[in-house]
Formats: sequence, structure tokens, C-alpha cells
Amino acid sequence: MTDINRIPDWIAAGKSLNELNLLVGVPLDDSFLQMVARVNEHGMVIRAKKSFLTIPTAAAKGRKPSEIPGLFRPKGAHNHVLAVADKSAPYGMVIMFVLKESVRIPPRRFLGIAYGRNHVEWSHLMAEGALKVMDGKLSSEALRNQLGRRISNDIKKTIRDLHTPHNASLTVDRKGFDDPLQDTGKLIGSITWTHERKF
Repeated sequence: MTDINRIPDWIAAGKSLNELNLLVGVPLDDSFLQMVARVNEHGMVIRAKKSFLTIPTAAAKGRKPSEIPGLFRPKGAHNHVLAVADKSAPYGMVIMFVLKESVRIPPRRFLGIAYGRNHVEWSHLMAEGALKVMDGKLSSEALRNQLGRRISNDIKKTIRDLHTPHNASLTVDRKGFDDPLQDTGKLIGSITWTHERKF
């Protein structure tokens, strides 16, 4: 019976595992979603660059101030808003934007929570998969895809499950629901995985 020297195969398998990194989360080339993820993960105080931030109400329906004709800032006690005239509404106007000098977005650590809940299981999956790669039963690319799919699904589940800190009442009115990490679906829909070769 001939002995089979598996050492070259093991060296090649080990090298293929070592050459691939797994990156899971928001795509690196989407600067807007990167910003959304960072702000939600760490929280932030956003301050007005000029006088005020314009925070939309539900009545604004996603429009910017420049897109709403007849917009004005009332005098007197209600001067911290931008509104449009409407005789049938209270005070004869409909508030479109609330003016604030700053807003505080609390941290909603969806990445940290997902890691805390799942990293032990991810480590076990990696270890079991690495053994399969070394035995020639799985390619390193297939292992990367298995781990990427699992980790991204766990992050998405965390986004769906995380309901605190709650949205501000103005945000709830605009969105129509209180789900702090979900609005348009772009954040949760963007969670994916890729790899980056070490140089």
C-alpha cells in the first residue's frame, strides 16, 4: 500500500485560508450607508451648520423645504417651525418642518449586539469549516460564503429584533411606526459579505 503525502495539500489549504479575509456589513463603496451604520452603531449629536436643522414632519411627505411652495416661518410662539398656510388647520397652518439647533441620535449597536450574541457560534463554524478545508472536503471560498451568509443573516436578524432606544415621536409620526433601525429598508437590504486579499 502506497503512503500518500498530504502535506503539500495541507500547506496549500492553509495558505488559501490565510489569504482571504471576510468582510461583513454595509458595502464599503456606499458612503451614505456607511454613515448611517456608523451613526446608528455609535450614536451622534448632529448640529446645524447654519441656524437650524429642518426636521420633516409627516406632512412634508419626504420633500425638502425648497420643494414646498408657500413655506414660511411663523412669528411669535410658533416660530420654531416652517409651515404652509391652511385655514382649515389649527392656527391656520400645517407644520412641515420643526427647526432645531441639534438632534441627538442614540446608539443602536446592531453590529456589537450581533457579535455579542453570535461570535462563539461563528468561531465554531469557522473552526469546523477550516478542518473541512484542510481535509479537502470544502474550498476556502465555499467556507467564506457560508460564514458570510450566516453572519450577514445574524446581523439582519439583530436589526429586525432591535426596538430600543425608540424613535423620537416626530420620527414615529413621519415613518408611521416605531422601528428605530428600519425605515426605507436600505440598511438591512445592504448587509452583505465580500472578501479582501491580504497583500
